[in-house]
Amino acid sequence: MRRAGGAGGAGGAAALCVLLAARVAAAFEPLSVGLAIGAASVLTGYLSYTDLYCRFAECCGAERPLNASALKLDLEEKLFGQHLATEVILKAVTGFRNNKNPKKPLTLSLHGWAGTGKNFVSQIVAQNLHPKGLKSHFVHLFKLKLMSSHLLVCTVPPPPHSEGVWLYKSLLLWPISNAGGDLITKTALDFWRAGRKREEIQLKDLEPVLSVGVFNNKHSGLWHSTLIDKNLIDYFIPFLPLEYRHVKMCVRAEMQARGAAIDEDIVTRVADEMTFFPKVEKIYSDKGCKTVQSRLDFQ
Repeated sequence: MRRAGGAGGAGGAAALCVLLAARVAAAFEPLSVGLAIGAASVLTGYLSYTDLYCRFAECCGAERPLNASALKLDLEEKLFGQHLATEVILKAVTGFRNNKNPKKPLTLSLHGWAGTGKNFVSQIVAQNLHPKGLKSHFVHLFKLKLMSSHLLVCTVPPPPHSEGVWLYKSLLLWPISNAGGDLITKTALDFWRAGRKREEIQLKDLEPVLSVGVFNNKHSGLWHSTLIDKNLIDYFIPFLPLEYRHVKMCVRAEMQARGAAIDEDIVTRVADEMTFFPKVEKIYSDKGCKTVQSRLDFQ
């Protein structure tokens, strides 16, 4: 009896050691975790491989439902001055995730000057699709050196025994580039000079000219691209140039992110240090909010 008890105790201790090793290994290599947990399952006889493994690593489990309300709140509260991007991205992503049988990946082409929120919105979307955001195994960001742009791919974890067609559940943000910024600015300026609010600008005012413009621009990254020619891009999403008030919003948000109290004097100083265009009207920040963090460091 003692020998049997000793063997059982040894087995339990061995299983515990394996589990502890698995937890440490989770930070290094998923395969090691799988082997360790598999060994623990054999030793204990009752551990669930899938349940336990998923405590330490990101799994290809059931598709995580999209919280449309949370995505809407993030876009409205964190993305400044981009009513078009907020509206289109929310509707496109929500509709796509509600489609149980999409025929192709959702492809969104983001366009506008630097610092207007293109990279930032990709982070917001990734975080709402996957708990780990850009660090998720199902989110891939590619740097396209020849085009000075980025491609963000957010995939849905495939179900067991799925086939390659599951790629259709992917969401592509392509390209995250400055292409079309001049066309977007021209439209925004036309509205401003006509005494109309930027919030009156609709997607139909920009999308047609934007798609044609980047298709015919040799430096856009989409010059004569089959993505446009074959109508594979679902939406061309314009990011409008940011005004002085939007820059101040960015400064306040950065101060809050740092855990600092909002000092309106500092907010104004940072915003006043930015340069604006056109030369006469000086309406739009030439770098958007891109240098807000570095400028705030010197305050």
